[in-house]
Amino acid sequence: MSEPPPLSEVIELRGHIIDSYILPTLMDEVMDRGGEFEIEQIQVGRRKDEPSYARIRISAPTRELLDLLLDRAQRIGATAMEAESVRLEPAPADGVFPEGFYSTTNLETEIRLEGQWLRVAYPEMDCGIVVDPAAHTAVTMPLADVRKGQLVVVGHAGVRVQPLERPRRQPQAFAFMGSAVSSEKPRAVLIREVAETLRTVRARRGRVLVVAGPALVHTGARELLARLIDAGYVQVLFAGNGLATHDVESALFGTSLGVSLEQGVPLEGGHEHHLRAINRIRAIGSLARAVEQGVLRSGIMYACIRNQVDFVLGGSVRDDGPLPDVITDTQQAQREMRRLVRQGIDVALFLSSMLHGIATGNLLPASTTTVCVDISPAAVTKLLDRGSFQAIGLVMDVEGFLRELCLNLGLPA
Repeated sequence: MSEPPPLSEVIELRGHIIDSYILPTLMDEVMDRGGEFEIEQIQVGRRKDEPSYARIRISAPTRELLDLLLDRAQRIGATAMEAESVRLEPAPADGVFPEGFYSTTNLETEIRLEGQWLRVAYPEMDCGIVVDPAAHTAVTMPLADVRKGQLVVVGHAGVRVQPLERPRRQPQAFAFMGSAVSSEKPRAVLIREVAETLRTVRARRGRVLVVAGPALVHTGARELLARLIDAGYVQVLFAGNGLATHDVESALFGTSLGVSLEQGVPLEGGHEHHLRAINRIRAIGSLARAVEQGVLRSGIMYACIRNQVDFVLGGSVRDDGPLPDVITDTQQAQREMRRLVRQGIDVALFLSSMLHGIATGNLLPASTTTVCVDISPAAVTKLLDRGSFQAIGLVMDVEGFLRELCLNLGLPA
């Protein structure tokens, strides 16, 4: 008995599909998952500004495997030969998507609605797409925020993503994209390019987001970040209770986790300093009031308040206190972070903060330039593994990074 013929469908790829590894990535996806492909037509651009085109038939022995391969192809940037209209179903309850909902990536996405391609607002991974046909709008929405009856995209028909292509002219630092994370990369070159990027963003009144962990204070780098804030290089700060607490502790007691930042030794009774710092701010009511009353006169949070930098302090189950400015409801903290991200972020600096860094990375579109600095190679790898060509990672001490960055920006370090 002969085997049934394989199922197949034809997809198309357009753009810089070779030098951005889109075509070989698609081939690997199909072969690694047990499918087959046949290139029916290919046209290769002969200049850097010329796009390429490929028409490819993907085959699989089962419908389930073919659907999986088509899903993977779509997420890489492929589109079906015949564009279908998007399929919509109402959310069955608050905080619940319909079964089979389309799970978003952080790439630019479009849906086909009423015969036209419509851009989906605010690309973000791990969300659904909520559509208002009357207003002709589509937006990514997290699971917790959807409301009963809202129309949600189901399946993959009528959805296409724009593949993230290698920039044609990019700063030298970002030529290292896609390479393995290593502590042996030329840091001076990378940091110089980061500084030049920050100058460019500030000159055009763009927005830089810093995501920082408490290690930044422990290593004595708080004043370096404060100088960046004072100089107008930071518009948004995301952190947790730890960073703000130890920043305040340093301002009030000259210690971080009870260790003198000047002498580098634990002080007697120093282990109580962070709690006493939290208690003092709680008694005053907020960090802003502490600045107004002259109690808080230096550091990161002082610089943020003085320069009207937006900040979100997201809480966790391990927090002491916490400070009154900390948002203890994690979903509310995420919503506030998302609100600030959707106002536009040009550059994101992740500084020794893996957990808040991952949370922030999930909110950012893939087009955002991202710089990750951590002493742990594993932390840098996790933060960079988001499919962005506009990303660099530095395995180094955050104090050394900030000191050299300030020097490149002409700030006292």
